[in-house]
Amino acid sequence: MTGKKNRPFYKKAWFRVVLSLAVITAISAKIYVDTNTFKINKVPFQSDKLPEGFQLKLLQLTDIHNQVFPDENQRLLEEIQQAEADLIVITGDLIDRKTEDLTDALTLVDQITAIHDQVFYVTGNHEWESCFFGGLMNELTERGVTILHNRHVTLSYQGVEIQLVGIDDVSTERENLAEAFEGIDKNLYTILLSHAPSVTQHYPHVPADLILSGHTHGGQIRLPLIGALIAPDDGLFPKLDKGIYPLGEERYLYIDSGLGTTGAPVRLLNQSQFSLIEISHGYFHTYRQTLTPYYRVIRSPFLPCYYFD
Repeated sequence: MTGKKNRPFYKKAWFRVVLSLAVITAISAKIYVDTNTFKINKVPFQSDKLPEGFQLKLLQLTDIHNQVFPDENQRLLEEIQQAEADLIVITGDLIDRKTEDLTDALTLVDQITAIHDQVFYVTGNHEWESCFFGGLMNELTERGVTILHNRHVTLSYQGVEIQLVGIDDVSTERENLAEAFEGIDKNLYTILLSHAPSVTQHYPHVPADLILSGHTHGGQIRLPLIGALIAPDDGLFPKLDKGIYPLGEERYLYIDSGLGTTGAPVRLLNQSQFSLIEISHGYFHTYRQTLTPYYRVIRSPFLPCYYFD
């Protein structure tokens, strides 16, 4: 009996129970915060193609997956308005493949287009795998959203022209880069919207100065020192998860980890986010290792239901 009483407290059963409950509570609280609140990630890029004094503010939303935050998206809308971006881009997966009612997604689009009249969109794999694909495209068009189905537009800000290119989802083989880049002016700063970052693996020399993607959710669940455990198209311990990847020749890929979830409705050490991207004149340098193209890409299977109206 004396030996048990003199054991260190950390070896006693009650301490192990309390410690286990504390760890579970802490992880649960972190999951709730990361999944149900969001942050704004501010990302700067520079290019010598742009004149001195020029700055473009672009707001990127991606992988919303029909998400509605607990405050009915009020803070999200306030932050979008306060960002005062020059344009807003949605890089796919506005809905989830399992979405059965478009009301929440379209309400959010109504609120965003009420804030800003320049909203551009490209499709993600979940739209193509949804039975509501055609209806969603029609609803977005009616709301004034510009859908870039393998095409580009030339925009002018502060008297400076830039090119915005959009392709349909690469992971479901809907992209057509030749069509999207036809007639492009290589002297103008060019931004490519591609839901899946694997576009850089299939087309390593795509003629864009900046590629904006989502799709990976940043792994959705991340661990300290390890990072993302798994990501679509890239398997375990993905090379492409989130952040900036230099492509060489002053070209960059940026992956936003997105606002929503799919599969398990859980994020851990990977808070929901959207990005405010500021592009200006100058030379941009990052210390992250240049991305080497590789081709370990798994195409996503299609669901059997397609409905186009």
